[in-house]
Amino acid sequence: MRNRRLMFSAAVIAAGVGLVPGVAQADPAAPGSHGVSVPDVDLKKATLEDAKTFNSSADRSVRKATAGAEGKAAAAPQSAVGNPDLSVGLAAYTVTAHSLELDTTITSVPDAWLNVAISWGDGTTSQESFTGGKTITTPHNYAELGTYTITVTVTDAANNTSATNSVAVATLGNEFTPYSPTRLLDTRNGTGAARGKIAPYTSAKVKISGNGAIPAGVTAAVLNLTVTNATSGGHVTAFPAGAERPITSNVNFAPGQTVPNLAVVPVSQDGYVELYNGGWESIDLIADISGYFTKASSSGYTPMTPTRFADTREGLGTARGQVAGQSSFGLQIGGSRGVPAGVTAVALNVTVTNPREAGHLTAYPSGQQAPSASNLNFTAGQTVANSVIVPVGADGRINIRNGAWAGTDVIVDVVGYYSADGEGSYMRVKPKRVFDTRDPQGGIFGPLWGRSYIWVDFSSKWPDISGYVLNTTATNTGGPGFVAVAPDPNARWMYDNGSASWPAAPISSTLNFTAGKTVPNLVQASTGYNGIVDFWNQSDDDIDMIVDMFGYYDKN
Repeated sequence: MRNRRLMFSAAVIAAGVGLVPGVAQADPAAPGSHGVSVPDVDLKKATLEDAKTFNSSADRSVRKATAGAEGKAAAAPQSAVGNPDLSVGLAAYTVTAHSLELDTTITSVPDAWLNVAISWGDGTTSQESFTGGKTITTPHNYAELGTYTITVTVTDAANNTSATNSVAVATLGNEFTPYSPTRLLDTRNGTGAARGKIAPYTSAKVKISGNGAIPAGVTAAVLNLTVTNATSGGHVTAFPAGAERPITSNVNFAPGQTVPNLAVVPVSQDGYVELYNGGWESIDLIADISGYFTKASSSGYTPMTPTRFADTREGLGTARGQVAGQSSFGLQIGGSRGVPAGVTAVALNVTVTNPREAGHLTAYPSGQQAPSASNLNFTAGQTVANSVIVPVGADGRINIRNGAWAGTDVIVDVVGYYSADGEGSYMRVKPKRVFDTRDPQGGIFGPLWGRSYIWVDFSSKWPDISGYVLNTTATNTGGPGFVAVAPDPNARWMYDNGSASWPAAPISSTLNFTAGKTVPNLVQASTGYNGIVDFWNQSDDDIDMIVDMFGYYDKN
Protein backbone atom coordinates (compact mmCIF):
# COMPACT_ATOMS: atom_id res chain seq x y z
CA MET A 1 0.00 0.00 0.00
CA ARG A 2 1.24 3.48 -0.80
CA ASN A 3 1.47 5.90 2.10
CA ARG A 4 2.14 9.58 1.85
CA ARG A 5 2.45 12.30 4.44
CA LEU A 6 2.23 15.86 3.13
CA MET A 7 2.79 19.06 5.06
CA PHE A 8 1.66 22.64 4.65
CA SER A 9 2.34 25.63 6.91
CA ALA A 10 -1.00 27.42 7.00
CA ALA A 11 0.03 30.71 8.52
CA VAL A 12 0.85 32.00 5.03
CA ILE A 13 -2.81 32.15 4.09
CA ALA A 14 -3.37 34.85 6.66
CA ALA A 15 -2.39 37.73 4.41
CA GLY A 16 -3.26 36.06 1.16
CA VAL A 17 0.37 36.05 0.09
CA GLY A 18 1.58 33.69 -2.62
CA LEU A 19 2.56 30.17 -1.70
CA VAL A 20 6.23 29.49 -2.26
CA PRO A 21 7.25 25.82 -2.31
CA GLY A 22 10.16 25.03 -0.10
CA VAL A 23 12.60 22.14 -0.01
CA ALA A 24 11.06 18.69 -0.24
CA GLN A 25 11.42 16.76 2.99
CA ALA A 26 11.87 13.03 3.37
CA ASP A 27 9.13 11.23 5.26
CA PRO A 28 10.59 8.87 7.88
CA ALA A 29 7.45 6.74 7.92
CA ALA A 30 7.08 6.52 4.15
CA PRO A 31 10.36 6.93 2.21
CA GLY A 32 10.07 8.95 -0.95
CA SER A 33 7.14 11.08 0.17
CA HIS A 34 7.53 14.80 0.56
CA GLY A 35 6.30 17.95 2.24
CA VAL A 36 5.99 21.55 1.21
CA SER A 37 7.15 24.46 3.35
CA VAL A 38 5.90 27.97 2.88
CA PRO A 39 6.92 31.25 4.53
CA ASP A 40 5.22 32.13 7.81
CA VAL A 41 3.42 35.42 8.38
CA ASP A 42 1.84 36.95 11.46
CA LEU A 43 -1.51 35.14 11.46
CA LYS A 44 -3.05 37.10 14.30
CA LYS A 45 -2.40 40.52 12.77
CA ALA A 46 -2.67 39.83 9.05
CA THR A 47 -6.00 38.03 8.71
CA LEU A 48 -8.38 39.70 11.08
CA GLU A 49 -11.66 40.80 9.55
CA ASP A 50 -12.47 43.08 12.48
CA ALA A 51 -9.09 44.52 13.56
CA LYS A 52 -9.59 48.05 14.83
CA THR A 53 -7.64 51.13 15.88
CA PHE A 54 -9.12 53.51 18.45
CA ASN A 55 -7.73 57.05 18.61
CA SER A 56 -8.00 60.14 20.80
CA SER A 57 -5.74 62.95 19.59
CA ALA A 58 -3.55 65.04 21.89
CA ASP A 59 -5.67 68.15 21.35
CA ARG A 60 -8.41 66.45 23.39
CA SER A 61 -6.19 66.46 26.47
CA VAL A 62 -7.66 68.14 29.55
CA ARG A 63 -5.04 70.12 31.48
CA LYS A 64 -5.38 70.70 35.19
CA ALA A 65 -3.37 72.36 37.90
CA THR A 66 -2.18 69.89 40.53
CA ALA A 67 -1.64 70.35 44.27
CA GLY A 68 1.61 72.10 45.23
CA ALA A 69 3.92 71.33 48.13
CA GLU A 70 1.45 72.79 50.67
CA GLY A 71 -1.37 70.69 49.26
CA LYS A 72 -3.06 73.65 47.55
CA ALA A 73 -3.80 73.73 43.86
CA ALA A 74 -1.47 76.01 41.95
CA ALA A 75 -2.95 78.71 39.78
CA ALA A 76 -3.37 77.68 36.17
CA PRO A 77 -1.13 80.41 34.73
CA GLN A 78 1.67 79.38 37.09
CA SER A 79 1.26 75.71 36.20
CA ALA A 80 1.65 76.46 32.54
CA VAL A 81 4.95 78.24 32.95
CA GLY A 82 7.23 75.21 33.34
CA ASN A 83 5.47 72.78 30.93
CA PRO A 84 3.04 74.80 28.81
CA ASP A 85 2.47 72.14 26.10
CA LEU A 86 1.95 69.05 28.25
CA SER A 87 -0.51 66.78 26.43
CA VAL A 88 -1.22 63.12 25.74
CA GLY A 89 -2.45 61.40 22.57
CA LEU A 90 -3.82 57.85 22.56
CA ALA A 91 -3.99 55.10 19.92
CA ALA A 92 -5.15 51.58 20.86
CA TYR A 93 -4.77 48.58 18.54
CA THR A 94 -6.61 45.28 18.93
CA VAL A 95 -4.15 42.39 18.85
CA THR A 96 -5.92 39.21 20.03
CA ALA A 97 -9.41 38.31 21.19
CA HIS A 98 -8.98 39.87 24.64
CA SER A 99 -5.88 42.02 24.33
CA LEU A 100 -4.74 45.28 22.81
CA GLU A 101 -1.71 47.55 22.69
CA LEU A 102 -1.96 51.19 23.73
CA ASP A 103 0.38 53.79 22.25
CA THR A 104 0.57 56.81 24.57
CA THR A 105 2.28 59.81 22.93
CA ILE A 106 3.28 62.50 25.43
CA THR A 107 4.34 66.04 24.54
CA SER A 108 6.42 67.68 27.27
CA VAL A 109 9.48 69.79 27.92
CA PRO A 110 12.59 67.55 27.81
CA ASP A 111 13.68 67.71 31.44
CA ALA A 112 10.32 67.26 33.19
CA TRP A 113 9.90 64.15 35.39
CA LEU A 114 6.54 62.65 34.43
CA ASN A 115 4.32 60.03 36.02
CA VAL A 116 1.94 58.19 33.66
CA ALA A 117 -1.12 56.48 35.16
CA ILE A 118 -3.28 54.28 32.92
CA SER A 119 -6.75 53.22 34.04
CA TRP A 120 -7.86 50.39 31.73
CA GLY A 121 -11.57 50.63 32.50
CA ASP A 122 -11.77 47.16 34.03
CA GLY A 123 -10.63 48.10 37.52
CA THR A 124 -6.92 47.63 36.79
CA THR A 125 -4.22 50.27 36.38
CA SER A 126 -0.65 50.64 35.11
CA GLN A 127 2.03 53.14 36.15
CA GLU A 128 5.20 54.33 34.47
CA SER A 129 7.62 57.23 35.08
CA PHE A 130 10.30 58.82 32.91
CA THR A 131 11.77 62.14 31.82
CA GLY A 132 10.50 64.21 28.88
CA GLY A 133 8.05 63.51 26.09
CA LYS A 134 7.99 60.15 24.32
CA THR A 135 5.69 57.42 23.00
CA ILE A 136 5.24 54.34 25.14
CA THR A 137 3.49 51.10 24.13
CA THR A 138 1.64 49.21 26.84
CA PRO A 139 -0.12 45.85 26.30
CA HIS A 140 -3.24 44.88 28.21
CA ASN A 141 -5.44 41.80 28.38
CA TYR A 142 -9.12 42.01 29.39
CA ALA A 143 -10.59 39.09 31.31
CA GLU A 144 -13.98 39.56 29.62
CA LEU A 145 -14.97 40.69 26.16
CA GLY A 146 -16.68 44.06 25.99
CA THR A 147 -16.27 47.82 25.60
CA TYR A 148 -14.05 49.81 27.95
CA THR A 149 -12.85 53.40 28.43
CA ILE A 150 -9.12 53.82 28.90
CA THR A 151 -8.05 56.96 30.76
CA VAL A 152 -4.43 58.15 30.83
CA THR A 153 -3.21 60.91 33.15
CA VAL A 154 0.29 62.38 32.83
CA THR A 155 1.42 64.36 35.87
CA ASP A 156 4.31 66.83 36.06
CA ALA A 157 4.52 67.36 39.83
CA ALA A 158 7.41 69.81 39.64
CA ASN A 159 5.41 72.16 37.47
CA ASN A 160 2.09 71.47 39.25
CA THR A 161 0.25 70.39 36.11
CA SER A 162 -1.32 67.32 34.55
CA ALA A 163 -2.93 66.28 31.26
CA THR A 164 -5.65 63.64 30.89
CA ASN A 165 -7.10 61.94 27.83
CA SER A 166 -9.50 59.03 27.31
CA VAL A 167 -10.33 56.63 24.50
CA ALA A 168 -13.19 54.14 24.19
CA VAL A 169 -12.11 50.67 23.01
CA ALA A 170 -13.74 47.32 22.26
CA THR A 171 -12.20 43.87 22.44
CA LEU A 172 -11.79 42.00 19.18
CA GLY A 173 -13.10 38.52 20.02
CA ASN A 174 -16.60 37.17 19.53
CA GLU A 175 -18.48 34.74 21.77
CA PHE A 176 -21.32 32.39 21.02
CA THR A 177 -24.98 32.55 22.05
CA PRO A 178 -27.08 29.44 21.31
CA TYR A 179 -30.39 29.96 19.54
CA SER A 180 -33.19 27.45 19.30
CA PRO A 181 -32.91 25.95 15.77
CA THR A 182 -35.05 28.15 13.55
CA ARG A 183 -35.65 28.31 9.80
CA LEU A 184 -34.75 31.73 8.39
CA LEU A 185 -34.93 30.94 4.67
CA ASP A 186 -36.80 28.45 2.52
CA THR A 187 -37.19 29.46 -1.12
CA ARG A 188 -39.67 26.62 -1.67
CA ASN A 189 -42.38 28.33 0.39
CA GLY A 190 -41.22 31.96 0.61
CA THR A 191 -39.83 31.89 4.16
CA GLY A 192 -37.39 34.78 4.53
CA ALA A 193 -37.40 35.70 0.82
CA ALA A 194 -39.58 35.70 -2.24
CA ARG A 195 -40.90 32.26 -3.12
CA GLY A 196 -39.00 30.71 -6.00
CA LYS A 197 -35.60 29.33 -6.86
CA ILE A 198 -32.41 31.37 -6.70
CA ALA A 199 -31.26 32.07 -10.24
CA PRO A 200 -27.73 31.09 -11.30
CA TYR A 201 -24.97 33.52 -10.34
CA THR A 202 -27.26 35.54 -8.10
CA SER A 203 -27.71 35.79 -4.33
CA ALA A 204 -30.46 35.56 -1.74
CA LYS A 205 -30.22 38.08 1.09
CA VAL A 206 -31.09 36.75 4.55
CA LYS A 207 -31.78 38.95 7.56
CA ILE A 208 -29.94 37.86 10.72
CA SER A 209 -29.76 40.74 13.22
CA GLY A 210 -33.21 41.74 14.44
CA ASN A 211 -34.84 38.63 12.99
CA GLY A 212 -37.08 37.16 15.68
CA ALA A 213 -35.26 37.28 19.01
CA ILE A 214 -31.82 37.65 17.42
CA PRO A 215 -30.36 40.96 18.65
CA ALA A 216 -28.61 43.72 16.76
CA GLY A 217 -24.83 43.62 16.65
CA VAL A 218 -24.43 40.01 15.50
CA THR A 219 -20.99 39.50 13.95
CA ALA A 220 -21.42 35.93 12.64
CA ALA A 221 -24.23 33.42 12.37
CA VAL A 222 -24.18 29.62 12.58
CA LEU A 223 -26.32 28.49 9.65
CA ASN A 224 -27.13 25.06 8.30
CA LEU A 225 -27.44 25.57 4.56
CA THR A 226 -29.30 23.01 2.45
CA VAL A 227 -29.41 22.96 -1.35
CA THR A 228 -32.27 21.02 -2.94
CA ASN A 229 -33.99 20.66 -6.33
CA ALA A 230 -30.71 21.32 -8.16
CA THR A 231 -30.69 20.50 -11.87
CA SER A 232 -26.97 21.15 -12.41
CA GLY A 233 -23.78 21.04 -10.42
CA GLY A 234 -22.46 24.06 -8.57
CA HIS A 235 -21.71 25.56 -5.20
CA VAL A 236 -23.08 28.04 -2.67
CA THR A 237 -20.94 30.76 -1.11
CA ALA A 238 -22.09 32.54 2.06
CA PHE A 239 -20.67 35.95 2.93
CA PRO A 240 -21.62 39.28 4.56
CA ALA A 241 -24.13 41.27 2.52
CA GLY A 242 -22.47 43.94 0.41
CA ALA A 243 -18.96 42.54 0.85
CA GLU A 244 -16.74 41.20 -1.90
CA ARG A 245 -17.65 37.59 -2.58
CA PRO A 246 -14.78 35.22 -1.67
CA ILE A 247 -13.56 32.40 -3.92
CA THR A 248 -14.31 29.84 -1.21
CA SER A 249 -17.43 27.68 -1.16
CA ASN A 250 -19.70 26.44 1.64
CA VAL A 251 -21.87 23.86 -0.12
CA ASN A 252 -21.10 21.83 -3.26
CA PHE A 253 -23.90 20.03 -5.09
CA ALA A 254 -24.66 17.86 -8.10
CA PRO A 255 -27.88 17.51 -10.11
CA GLY A 256 -30.68 15.96 -8.09
CA GLN A 257 -28.82 16.12 -4.78
CA THR A 258 -30.14 17.50 -1.51
CA VAL A 259 -26.97 18.62 0.27
CA PRO A 260 -26.64 20.26 3.70
CA ASN A 261 -23.56 21.89 5.20
CA LEU A 262 -22.96 23.96 8.30
CA ALA A 263 -21.43 27.42 7.90
CA VAL A 264 -20.22 30.12 10.28
CA VAL A 265 -21.05 33.20 8.22
CA PRO A 266 -19.90 36.76 8.94
CA VAL A 267 -22.81 39.20 9.14
CA SER A 268 -22.75 42.69 7.63
CA GLN A 269 -23.10 45.77 9.79
CA ASP A 270 -26.72 46.12 8.67
CA GLY A 271 -27.41 42.55 9.83
CA TYR A 272 -27.58 40.53 6.59
CA VAL A 273 -25.79 37.67 4.85
CA GLU A 274 -25.77 36.78 1.16
CA LEU A 275 -26.06 33.24 -0.17
CA TYR A 276 -24.68 33.03 -3.71
CA ASN A 277 -25.71 30.33 -6.19
CA GLY A 278 -22.58 29.45 -8.16
CA GLY A 279 -24.35 26.79 -10.25
CA TRP A 280 -25.46 26.89 -13.86
CA GLU A 281 -29.13 26.45 -13.02
CA SER A 282 -31.57 27.68 -10.37
CA ILE A 283 -31.70 26.02 -6.94
CA ASP A 284 -33.86 25.99 -3.84
CA LEU A 285 -32.02 26.95 -0.68
CA ILE A 286 -32.83 26.50 3.01
CA ALA A 287 -31.04 28.24 5.90
CA ASP A 288 -31.54 27.27 9.56
CA ILE A 289 -29.87 29.17 12.41
CA SER A 290 -28.71 27.54 15.67
CA GLY A 291 -26.69 30.37 17.21
CA TYR A 292 -24.75 33.56 16.65
CA PHE A 293 -21.64 35.43 17.73
CA THR A 294 -21.44 38.94 19.19
CA LYS A 295 -18.77 41.12 20.79
CA ALA A 296 -20.40 40.64 24.20
CA SER A 297 -19.11 38.12 26.71
CA SER A 298 -21.20 34.96 26.44
CA SER A 299 -20.02 31.38 25.73
CA GLY A 300 -16.45 30.58 24.72
CA TYR A 301 -15.39 27.49 22.77
CA THR A 302 -13.36 24.52 23.98
CA PRO A 303 -12.27 22.08 21.25
CA MET A 304 -11.86 18.34 21.85
CA THR A 305 -10.23 15.51 20.02
CA PRO A 306 -13.26 13.99 18.25
CA THR A 307 -14.97 11.64 20.72
CA ARG A 308 -17.76 9.18 19.88
CA PHE A 309 -20.80 9.72 22.10
CA ALA A 310 -23.39 7.63 20.25
CA ASP A 311 -23.48 4.79 17.75
CA THR A 312 -26.79 2.98 17.34
CA ARG A 313 -25.03 0.08 15.58
CA GLU A 314 -23.27 -0.79 18.85
CA GLY A 315 -25.63 0.60 21.48
CA LEU A 316 -23.16 3.33 22.47
CA GLY A 317 -24.92 6.25 24.20
CA THR A 318 -28.39 4.93 23.38
CA ALA A 319 -30.26 1.71 22.70
CA ARG A 320 -28.74 -0.62 20.16
CA GLY A 321 -30.61 -0.72 16.88
CA GLN A 322 -31.83 1.75 14.32
CA VAL A 323 -33.67 4.90 15.31
CA ALA A 324 -37.25 4.29 14.19
CA GLY A 325 -38.91 6.64 11.76
CA GLN A 326 -40.49 9.76 13.25
CA SER A 327 -38.84 9.11 16.63
CA SER A 328 -36.03 10.59 18.73
CA PHE A 329 -33.38 9.53 21.21
CA GLY A 330 -31.81 11.62 23.97
CA LEU A 331 -28.08 11.94 24.49
CA GLN A 332 -26.26 13.12 27.61
CA ILE A 333 -23.63 15.74 26.73
CA GLY A 334 -22.93 17.84 29.82
CA GLY A 335 -21.05 16.01 32.55
CA SER A 336 -20.14 13.14 30.22
CA ARG A 337 -16.89 11.91 28.64
CA GLY A 338 -14.84 15.03 29.19
CA VAL A 339 -17.60 17.58 28.59
CA PRO A 340 -18.30 19.49 31.83
CA ALA A 341 -21.74 20.17 33.25
CA GLY A 342 -23.24 23.55 32.42
CA VAL A 343 -22.31 23.73 28.74
CA THR A 344 -24.60 25.91 26.63
CA ALA A 345 -24.04 24.29 23.23
CA VAL A 346 -22.10 21.44 21.67
CA ALA A 347 -20.28 21.04 18.35
CA LEU A 348 -20.97 17.66 16.75
CA ASN A 349 -20.29 15.63 13.69
CA VAL A 350 -23.44 13.58 13.03
CA THR A 351 -23.46 10.67 10.59
CA VAL A 352 -26.40 8.73 9.17
CA THR A 353 -25.74 5.26 7.79
CA ASN A 354 -27.91 2.36 6.59
CA PRO A 355 -31.08 4.48 6.21
CA ARG A 356 -33.98 2.47 4.81
CA GLU A 357 -35.52 5.44 3.01
CA ALA A 358 -34.95 9.15 2.37
CA GLY A 359 -35.39 11.61 5.20
CA HIS A 360 -33.70 14.11 7.45
CA LEU A 361 -32.20 14.32 10.94
CA THR A 362 -32.72 17.12 13.45
CA ALA A 363 -30.67 17.86 16.58
CA TYR A 364 -32.27 20.05 19.24
CA PRO A 365 -32.01 20.78 22.99
CA SER A 366 -33.87 18.65 25.49
CA GLY A 367 -37.03 20.10 26.97
CA GLN A 368 -38.24 21.46 23.62
CA GLN A 369 -40.38 20.23 20.76
CA ALA A 370 -38.54 19.18 17.63
CA PRO A 371 -38.22 22.23 15.34
CA SER A 372 -38.94 22.28 11.61
CA ALA A 373 -35.22 22.90 10.97
CA SER A 374 -33.04 20.02 9.74
CA ASN A 375 -29.35 19.25 10.15
CA LEU A 376 -28.83 16.33 7.82
CA ASN A 377 -30.61 15.08 4.70
CA PHE A 378 -30.19 11.57 3.34
CA THR A 379 -31.46 9.09 0.77
CA ALA A 380 -32.00 5.35 1.13
CA GLY A 381 -28.74 3.47 1.65
CA GLN A 382 -26.62 6.63 1.88
CA THR A 383 -23.90 7.27 4.46
CA VAL A 384 -23.65 11.01 5.01
CA ALA A 385 -22.22 13.28 7.73
CA ASN A 386 -22.71 16.91 8.67
CA SER A 387 -21.38 19.25 11.31
CA VAL A 388 -23.92 20.44 13.86
CA ILE A 389 -23.81 23.12 16.55
CA VAL A 390 -26.81 22.66 18.81
CA PRO A 391 -27.93 24.25 22.11
CA VAL A 392 -27.82 21.93 25.12
CA GLY A 393 -30.80 21.66 27.47
CA ALA A 394 -30.69 22.64 31.13
CA ASP A 395 -30.21 18.96 32.05
CA GLY A 396 -27.16 18.70 29.79
CA ARG A 397 -28.93 16.66 27.10
CA ILE A 398 -29.82 16.97 23.44
CA ASN A 399 -32.26 15.04 21.27
CA ILE A 400 -31.70 13.53 17.82
CA ARG A 401 -34.83 13.00 15.72
CA ASN A 402 -35.18 10.82 12.64
CA GLY A 403 -37.60 12.64 10.34
CA ALA A 404 -37.87 9.73 7.89
CA TRP A 405 -40.71 7.20 8.03
CA ALA A 406 -38.29 4.27 8.30
CA GLY A 407 -35.30 3.51 10.52
CA THR A 408 -31.67 4.56 10.25
CA ASP A 409 -28.43 4.18 12.18
CA VAL A 410 -26.96 7.35 13.70
CA ILE A 411 -23.42 8.14 14.87
CA VAL A 412 -22.62 11.22 16.97
CA ASP A 413 -19.07 12.49 17.55
CA VAL A 414 -18.42 15.49 19.83
CA VAL A 415 -15.67 17.84 18.61
CA GLY A 416 -16.08 20.67 21.14
CA TYR A 417 -18.44 22.63 23.33
CA TYR A 418 -19.43 26.18 24.34
CA SER A 419 -19.69 27.33 27.94
CA ALA A 420 -19.46 30.42 30.13
CA ASP A 421 -16.02 29.20 31.23
CA GLY A 422 -14.83 28.46 27.70
CA GLU A 423 -11.69 30.42 26.81
CA GLY A 424 -11.88 30.35 23.02
CA SER A 425 -13.25 33.53 21.44
CA TYR A 426 -14.06 33.42 17.74
CA MET A 427 -11.90 35.54 15.42
CA ARG A 428 -13.33 36.16 11.96
CA VAL A 429 -10.89 36.12 9.06
CA LYS A 430 -11.30 36.88 5.41
CA PRO A 431 -12.03 33.43 3.93
CA LYS A 432 -8.86 31.91 2.54
CA ARG A 433 -8.01 28.69 0.78
CA VAL A 434 -5.56 26.65 2.84
CA PHE A 435 -4.84 24.15 0.09
CA ASP A 436 -6.34 22.53 -3.00
CA THR A 437 -4.63 19.38 -4.20
CA ARG A 438 -5.93 20.09 -7.74
CA ASP A 439 -4.05 23.41 -7.91
CA PRO A 440 -0.42 23.22 -9.11
CA GLN A 441 0.21 26.61 -7.52
CA GLY A 442 -1.44 25.74 -4.21
CA GLY A 443 1.52 24.37 -2.24
CA ILE A 444 0.26 20.78 -2.25
CA PHE A 445 -0.41 19.29 -5.70
CA GLY A 446 -1.64 15.88 -6.63
CA PRO A 447 -4.27 13.50 -5.21
CA LEU A 448 -4.00 12.35 -1.63
CA TRP A 449 -3.34 8.62 -1.62
CA GLY A 450 -5.58 6.19 0.21
CA ARG A 451 -4.94 5.71 3.95
CA SER A 452 -2.62 8.73 3.95
CA TYR A 453 -2.80 12.22 5.36
CA ILE A 454 -1.78 15.83 4.90
CA TRP A 455 -0.49 17.58 7.99
CA VAL A 456 -0.93 21.32 8.30
CA ASP A 457 1.01 23.50 10.71
CA PHE A 458 -1.68 26.00 11.59
CA SER A 459 -0.38 27.45 14.83
CA SER A 460 2.72 25.83 16.29
CA LYS A 461 3.92 29.41 16.87
CA TRP A 462 0.58 30.51 18.36
CA PRO A 463 -0.26 28.26 21.35
CA ASP A 464 -3.21 30.48 22.33
CA ILE A 465 -5.06 29.45 19.17
CA SER A 466 -7.00 26.33 20.10
CA GLY A 467 -9.05 25.59 16.99
CA TYR A 468 -9.98 26.58 13.45
CA VAL A 469 -13.24 26.85 11.55
CA LEU A 470 -12.62 25.15 8.21
CA ASN A 471 -14.57 23.81 5.27
CA THR A 472 -13.17 20.53 3.98
CA THR A 473 -14.21 19.13 0.59
CA ALA A 474 -13.44 15.75 -0.96
CA THR A 475 -13.70 15.51 -4.75
CA ASN A 476 -12.55 13.28 -7.62
CA THR A 477 -13.09 10.35 -5.29
CA GLY A 478 -12.07 6.94 -6.65
CA GLY A 479 -14.20 4.87 -4.29
CA PRO A 480 -16.10 4.93 -1.01
CA GLY A 481 -14.51 6.20 2.18
CA PHE A 482 -14.37 9.10 4.58
CA VAL A 483 -12.23 12.08 5.54
CA ALA A 484 -11.10 12.38 9.15
CA VAL A 485 -9.64 15.53 10.71
CA ALA A 486 -7.73 15.34 14.00
CA PRO A 487 -4.87 17.03 15.88
CA ASP A 488 -1.41 15.65 15.17
CA PRO A 489 0.55 14.17 18.13
CA ASN A 490 3.89 15.20 16.59
CA ALA A 491 5.53 18.57 17.22
CA ARG A 492 6.74 20.67 14.31
CA TRP A 493 10.40 20.07 15.18
CA MET A 494 9.82 16.33 14.83
CA TYR A 495 8.72 16.80 11.24
CA ASP A 496 11.61 19.18 10.59
CA ASN A 497 14.26 16.71 11.80
CA GLY A 498 12.62 13.58 10.44
CA SER A 499 11.70 12.01 13.79
CA ALA A 500 7.90 12.29 13.50
CA SER A 501 5.97 9.05 13.95
CA TRP A 502 2.99 7.97 11.88
CA PRO A 503 -0.13 8.96 13.89
CA ALA A 504 -2.87 6.50 14.70
CA ALA A 505 -5.59 6.89 12.09
CA PRO A 506 -8.75 8.43 13.62
CA ILE A 507 -12.03 6.51 13.47
CA SER A 508 -14.37 9.53 13.68
CA SER A 509 -15.43 10.69 10.23
CA THR A 510 -15.71 14.33 9.17
CA LEU A 511 -17.36 13.59 5.83
CA ASN A 512 -18.30 10.41 3.94
CA PHE A 513 -18.10 9.95 0.19
CA THR A 514 -18.67 7.45 -2.59
CA ALA A 515 -16.97 7.17 -5.96
CA GLY A 516 -17.24 10.23 -8.17
CA LYS A 517 -18.91 12.48 -5.58
CA THR A 518 -17.97 15.94 -4.31
CA VAL A 519 -18.77 16.24 -0.60
CA PRO A 520 -18.11 19.24 1.72
CA ASN A 521 -18.36 19.56 5.48
CA LEU A 522 -17.53 22.21 8.03
CA VAL A 523 -14.83 21.25 10.53
CA GLN A 524 -14.14 22.87 13.90
CA ALA A 525 -10.63 21.46 14.07
CA SER A 526 -8.73 21.25 17.34
CA THR A 527 -5.05 22.12 17.08
CA GLY A 528 -4.25 19.84 20.01
CA TYR A 529 -1.00 20.40 21.89
CA ASN A 530 1.20 21.12 18.88
CA GLY A 531 -0.83 23.40 16.59
CA ILE A 532 -0.81 20.83 13.78
CA VAL A 533 -3.93 19.32 12.17
CA ASP A 534 -4.06 16.13 10.07
CA PHE A 535 -6.43 15.60 7.13
CA TRP A 536 -6.84 11.86 6.47
CA ASN A 537 -8.11 10.05 3.39
CA GLN A 538 -9.70 6.98 4.96
CA SER A 539 -10.34 5.06 1.76
CA ASP A 540 -8.38 2.71 -0.47
CA ASP A 541 -8.46 5.11 -3.41
CA ASP A 542 -7.01 8.53 -4.19
CA ILE A 543 -9.01 11.69 -3.62
CA ASP A 544 -8.54 15.41 -4.13
CA MET A 545 -9.05 17.59 -1.08
CA ILE A 546 -9.81 21.29 -0.63
CA VAL A 547 -9.62 23.11 2.70
CA ASP A 548 -10.83 26.69 3.30
CA MET A 549 -10.44 28.68 6.51
CA PHE A 550 -13.09 31.05 7.90
CA GLY A 551 -11.88 31.81 11.42
CA TYR A 552 -10.18 30.55 14.55
CA TYR A 553 -10.65 30.39 18.31
CA ASP A 554 -8.24 32.47 20.40
CA LYS A 555 -7.76 31.96 24.15
CA ASN A 556 -5.75 35.16 24.68
